Amino acid sequence: MLMLEIHTVHPMHPPLTHVEVRVLGSLLEKTATTPEHYPLTLSALVAACNQLSNREPVMQLDEDAVTSAVVTLRRRSLLRAIQPAGSRVTKYQHLLNEALDLDARELALLGVLMLRGPQTVGELNTRTQRWAEFSGLSGVEQLLDTLVARDSGSLVTRLPRRPGQKEQRFAQLLGGEVVDSAPATVHDTPPASAQVAPDARDAHMAALESRVQQLEEQLTALRAEFTTFRAQF
Repeated sequence: MLMLEIHTVHPMHPPLTHVEVRVLGSLLEKTATTPEHYPLTLSALVAACNQLSNREPVMQLDEDAVTSAVVTLRRRSLLRAIQPAGSRVTKYQHLLNEALDLDARELALLGVLMLRGPQTVGELNTRTQRWAEFSGLSGVEQLLDTLVARDSGSLVTRLPRRPGQKEQRFAQLLGGEVVDSAPATVHDTPPASAQVAPDARDAHMAALESRVQQLEEQLTALRAEFTTFRAQF
């Protein structure tokens, strides 16, 4: 197995842990895709972190792990706890837009990379459709270039192409050094039978991912509403 390690100036000192990255990424996702249920309660945040769809890798975090990450992120001014008027339930919102001076489209790209790991421009273009509007692949690539070349420290890095792959992938740097584990070349080139109609296959997978995400977001919203209702008694 070929190990490629990328050294870049990181914007976070110290880097975020994988749990902190998942917490912030989940908050970024929900503020863009379900703003009516944002900010999130602790239980809703745990559910968002542990979603089965649109997560790579899938994680199983308990409330203690998420709470510990929340405490650290609050101390670093990357997350805020609020208590809406008339409610006894504490809710959480991210502060990445303020801390890093990012707009909605930059946050969308960063959020998807935080939740799903390294991806190509095409994958990011598909998977950010519910987060923000982009002017096609060129618009996505231009913003990625901006995130790579920030004077205050790169938020995204380009990964070297794996053997047999044509498209370059990008990864977020909030979690520190990026280590890319590339399989042997023979595994990078799919058999001819797997190369049939890639556009149709990608569109079908994107539609399935979108539907599963919508269902999980509805479930998360219902759980949050139930938690809020129960806290009133």
